[in-house]
Amino acid sequence: MSLSIFSLHAMLFANGATIAVIVLMLFMAFKLYESYKNKQIYQLLISALLLFFVKHSLLLSDSLIPTAYSSWLNVTAILLQIISFIIINFVYLKLYTYRSAQLKVVPFALLAAFSLLLPVAEHFMPQWPMLDLYSLAVVLIVIIATRSANLTRKYYASLIIYFIYELARLANQYLFETYTPYLKLIIYAAPILYYCLLFLLLFDWVIDRLLTTYHVSILDGLTGLYNRRHFQSKAEQMIRQSTPVAIIFCDIDNFKKLNDTKGHLHADVILKQVAEIIKEETAEIGISGRYGGEELLACIAVAANKVRRVAESIRSRVELESGVTVSVGYSIAKQPCPIHELVKQADEAMYMSKTSGKNKVSAYKTIPAALKKNQAVT
Repeated sequence: MSLSIFSLHAMLFANGATIAVIVLMLFMAFKLYESYKNKQIYQLLISALLLFFVKHSLLLSDSLIPTAYSSWLNVTAILLQIISFIIINFVYLKLYTYRSAQLKVVPFALLAAFSLLLPVAEHFMPQWPMLDLYSLAVVLIVIIATRSANLTRKYYASLIIYFIYELARLANQYLFETYTPYLKLIIYAAPILYYCLLFLLLFDWVIDRLLTTYHVSILDGLTGLYNRRHFQSKAEQMIRQSTPVAIIFCDIDNFKKLNDTKGHLHADVILKQVAEIIKEETAEIGISGRYGGEELLACIAVAANKVRRVAESIRSRVELESGVTVSVGYSIAKQPCPIHELVKQADEAMYMSKTSGKNKVSAYKTIPAALKKNQAVT
């Protein structure tokens, strides 16, 4: 196989592979556009990807069917590449530094608009490859402008790969007249790596948003424990899968007084400390959640004779480490039962601790039958 045929096949493969990656990114971009409210940023993302797609489609078609307009197609491809590169970097900076950086559209728009004037200038000064030089300058400007943005390594790796690609392309076009396989390899391989990194960056961002949304939907924002709805769902699964299962119900003593005397911020700190203790004590054996206000609870799957030990460990650690005390109650289910009934029983046991001196642990089974009936009525 001759070098020219090999080069043609390599070019076809490189452009085909990059188009395939761009199509995948376009699919993701359209899904983001449909799913999120901030439409403008996703419109820009789709625009940049469409420009990339047109650019590589032009190169692919020119490789298959060369025409008399090949030089103009090459200029158009470079122009599309510059504009799409500027837009895509603006989009990624906006996505990844939305809260920490106030990005302005104007500088990026000026960069893109200025590139449109270069083919005209190059027509009058053909001895200066102004469009090619500007494409290299744009990469340097973006690298310098984003050096303090604290973005991911993938992003900076994509810029470096793109810069190497531009250097290789210009060197091959203006410095070497003979076939240079190493430069050709860079010219064909670098775009594939560049678009793969862009795809991974977008994919990572989407996954991060999905995880954030998921965590918001299941976790209490202050304590980091499961919220009430998700706790009940997880506890129901535990009851179906294993027995015995116990609910430990904790209520911070004198929490309203703490709010009134020390303030809400201090009370929130205490609440988070108590929540962390409960989470640590039950991490290997169950789940923990916030029931409401200063009421925290856990669902654990251990032998019945060990439940009180866990409850006592929570109570003693809270007293020693947080400066407050908790009243604790627990109830054990030795066979599957509705979770709301088990929580209600543990709540009644906690109320028994609260009304008989506080800072103690009570089991539901030790509550007198008459008191259980009265609490059920009230």
